[in-house]
Amino acid sequence: MLAKEELGMDAIVMNIKKNLPRGIYKLFRKPSVEITAAVDENIVYQPKKEELPKRNPNIIYDDFPAASKGAAPTVIEQKLDKLQDMLENQMAERMQKGDFDVAKEKGGQEEEKDSNLACLQLIYNQLIANEVDEQYANQVISEIEHSLKKNSDVNNILMSVYQKIVLKLGQIHTVDGGKEQVKYIFFIGPTGVGKTTTIAKIASMLKMNKKKKIALMTADTYRIAAVEQLTTYANILDIPLHVVYSADEVKEAREQLKDYDLVLVDTAGRSHKNREQRDDLEEFLKSVPDDEREVYLVLSATTKYCDLIRITDSYLQITDYALIFTKLDETGSVGNILNIHMKTGAPLSYATFGQNVPDDIDVIDPQSIAKQLLGGSK
Repeated sequence: MLAKEELGMDAIVMNIKKNLPRGIYKLFRKPSVEITAAVDENIVYQPKKEELPKRNPNIIYDDFPAASKGAAPTVIEQKLDKLQDMLENQMAERMQKGDFDVAKEKGGQEEEKDSNLACLQLIYNQLIANEVDEQYANQVISEIEHSLKKNSDVNNILMSVYQKIVLKLGQIHTVDGGKEQVKYIFFIGPTGVGKTTTIAKIASMLKMNKKKKIALMTADTYRIAAVEQLTTYANILDIPLHVVYSADEVKEAREQLKDYDLVLVDTAGRSHKNREQRDDLEEFLKSVPDDEREVYLVLSATTKYCDLIRITDSYLQITDYALIFTKLDETGSVGNILNIHMKTGAPLSYATFGQNVPDDIDVIDPQSIAKQLLGGSK
């Protein structure tokens, strides 16, 4: 049909060829189709390109389009291209120095040196530069090293590492539920990470996009501003807000909220060093039965890794949780997303990248995270 639309009804399709992207871009570009058609024995080649939808500049997409002539490539594409060039240049230099001689005497036997090691070392350095913990960088590289054939192509090595990181990041867990009974979604975490704003963003998404019947609840009565902030959001979204001061009041409010799908619960920021505050939080969470609640730990992506370890360990003593990372717009590295996920085993969920409600939030994309970890720091 495309050939006839372009050349007229007399056009005859002579050949259809599928072109696969080469090099590192085969990870991110879609295959193209080349059509050869003829009219009156004159062969005409006419490639067709898919129109690209309008993109949100705050989101890194998976299907990077090929950069057209004269157009600037995406930042991530540039970084991956640079990494591939670095890998290939280093491999070429070592070849010139004779580091990869076919045979080398060892224990009376000839052993072929494996050029994969130099490539994996550079990728390892890239992960460390993006603040991936040495333990997890070594784990990724070690698992890849044992699965590669000797002297693998640079593209294959890079693709294998990319796929391994995506698998390590795992399945994403998001807020859902409300099918048979009310689901209570608790948001916990230290002060100043943006819990209240994050709750407003998720409430907006669930109401507008998923058409869920939403209510809000807050136990953050230590900060008057937090209650006022949620009150404002509740009025805008036209949803109820319940302010509670104890676990007993949660039980009382549940009777009034039995007709809702989801209740999003804001909690006061707790110090992971204060055992009494942790005990209070644990009692508050247990005011809702296990099968009716989910818990999300909200963390700032700008927090130091050593502090994130202490925070996540402390909350694991109270409850299981999924992970939300805020303030991605304030950091150039996403290594801690991989680190904390691998350390805690907790599933990833959302990431926020600004204060705008409801726009500056999205589900964490493992493919985008993997690209950033391999693409270099900002």
